[in-house]
Amino acid sequence: MMTPDVQMRVLFINSINRKKFGGGEKWMVKAAKGLTEAGHRVYLASKRGAEILKAAEQAGVQTLVFNVRSDFSPLNTWRIARFLKKEQIQVLVCNLNKDVRVAGLAARLVKHPVVIARHGVLLCGKAWKHKVTLTRLTDGILTNTESIKRAYQDYGWFDDGFVEVIYNGMEARSDVRAHDFSRQHPGKKVIFSAGRLSEQKGFSYLIEAAAMILNKRDDVVFFIAGKGRRENELKKLVQKRNLEEAFHFCGFHESIESYLKGCDLFVLSSLYEGMPNVVMEAMAVGKAVLATDVNGVRELVVDGESGIIVPSRSAERLAETIVELIDNPQRLEALGQAGLSRVREHFTISAMIKNLERYFLAKWHEKEKRADSKND
Repeated sequence: MMTPDVQMRVLFINSINRKKFGGGEKWMVKAAKGLTEAGHRVYLASKRGAEILKAAEQAGVQTLVFNVRSDFSPLNTWRIARFLKKEQIQVLVCNLNKDVRVAGLAARLVKHPVVIARHGVLLCGKAWKHKVTLTRLTDGILTNTESIKRAYQDYGWFDDGFVEVIYNGMEARSDVRAHDFSRQHPGKKVIFSAGRLSEQKGFSYLIEAAAMILNKRDDVVFFIAGKGRRENELKKLVQKRNLEEAFHFCGFHESIESYLKGCDLFVLSSLYEGMPNVVMEAMAVGKAVLATDVNGVRELVVDGESGIIVPSRSAERLAETIVELIDNPQRLEALGQAGLSRVREHFTISAMIKNLERYFLAKWHEKEKRADSKND
């Protein structure tokens, strides 16, 4: 039986689109890196050429290629099963539902790994295929927000303790050098946001809020970092609202810390989330946060103390609150410092890694006990 000072053997698998590298992928790389540095043998697998593999390699994590493209892939299941058996993997952490179906089946074939589905957002509804996948091919679900745990518990599929909440960890980075927006935009107040250019992130509402603000004043500029399918659509909306001089898309950046530190206010305009990493990133550099009231935000942000929360899908509330905050520098500073303190107290990398070790060990011991009882 493993004890906390014995090396675990863990495989993370994430078959996300090669070009995508969002919050879930950042979490997986951080978790794999932290467990590696804690002395465990850790591998991270994805599609060939995936951004997550590049990030994992840079973080010192061993990487593998499994090109999982669909829910059913006998060849990949066989390859993964062979790897699990050869390396005696004890914990398999799957990202997408297809990862569970392909790699989870491989784990069941070789019998010994614990299978954990990691859900940073609500990934399954009440469809029968989700029930079968999660109850037959996994030993637990790991999420980062109580709201997702409650949603899954309401399905009535899982025993108590099947869904575990472990908050994301973030390094406090108040020492980051701030990007100098004033070189190109002297005298302007800078609103910054970041994320995939998708419907989920609610950027169309931020653009409408910007139009309301810029119709009355010209001392504000907006920036969005990220790429995605809605890029052309969002740029056309900016053109339609005649905002080209004050609303800018700055593309994908592996690190946005300097932009976060250099802006006046970070805004999350999402329509839904899990635990939004980008909010934590802003708080970790001491930046004031304005966020919509979506999953996980209230577990990160204490409204009115370490950030401001407004309803989602309301450009008017976004606009009103942005103006209130940017015209009150002392308020921005106080919110930023309170957010930084909250990250340092509640959302550290070390706490996340210790909780993952505890959780993985507990799940492994449960599996050992079940196996022992069957053999008696």
